[in-house]
Amino acid sequence: MSHNRQKKVAVINDFSGFGRCSIAVSMPIISYMKMQCCPLPTSIFSNHTGFAQFFYEDYTEKLPEYIENWRKLDLKFEGITSGFLGSKEQIDMVRSFIGEFKKKDCVVVIDPVMGDYGKLYPTYTQQMCHEMKKLVGHADILTPNITECCNLTDVPYKEKWRKKELLEMAQMLSDRGPDKIVITGICQGEFIANYVYEKGREPIMLRTHKVGTERSGTGDIFSAIILADAVNGREFHTSVKKASNFIKKCILKSIELDIPKTDGVCFEEVLHTLKI
Repeated sequence: MSHNRQKKVAVINDFSGFGRCSIAVSMPIISYMKMQCCPLPTSIFSNHTGFAQFFYEDYTEKLPEYIENWRKLDLKFEGITSGFLGSKEQIDMVRSFIGEFKKKDCVVVIDPVMGDYGKLYPTYTQQMCHEMKKLVGHADILTPNITECCNLTDVPYKEKWRKKELLEMAQMLSDRGPDKIVITGICQGEFIANYVYEKGREPIMLRTHKVGTERSGTGDIFSAIILADAVNGREFHTSVKKASNFIKKCILKSIELDIPKTDGVCFEEVLHTLKI
């Protein structure tokens, strides 16, 4: 019996029961876009770390047996994506997983969740940064924010960027493997911009007005849409624009309903508007 009659994607990330982020966000988005989402949890949280207290269990030691059972089922994936990884060992496991399960026509999206606002997350070590630089070489599509882009290219972080500088960093990353790169979260006054680079095409800057404040899960929504669209054969720059516009709609709805910032974005209210 084959388990591979429907499009499937593997999502490697942590799982938070509350707070709308990581796998809990990716699953409904990807499912809505008509493919099976197969989660591979790197850790389990009752709610994300933006809350004052939370339950947490590291899943690193359980991953080999988890993956072994997928291997026994002979699962085939049309897409693979990874998000936050909590240790060097987890980054190594993801690299090994991609090496084994990425077959012809399988799209790999790497979201190198390392930091923001010019700083790495407190848990991120220099050794992990070194390993992440290796992992991005396995990506077909890379979705770093500007902070992560700087760390991956060893370019000093700053607030204002010229297109030439963004192009140079995108080309540095592309030389390691990925053909498509979107550098997200570039502040331009009242706008927030995404720099879209694709081999063989003229790079474009997509801008949208800033709304509300930063919320958990928006990056997970973004990468889920990018992955599902890539598996479905959608154009990259169109997908980036669609993901950005959808997230803006989610944020506006969350503001309208007065959803606490810690609770992420209420994408459920507007999911029906997402074009497949």
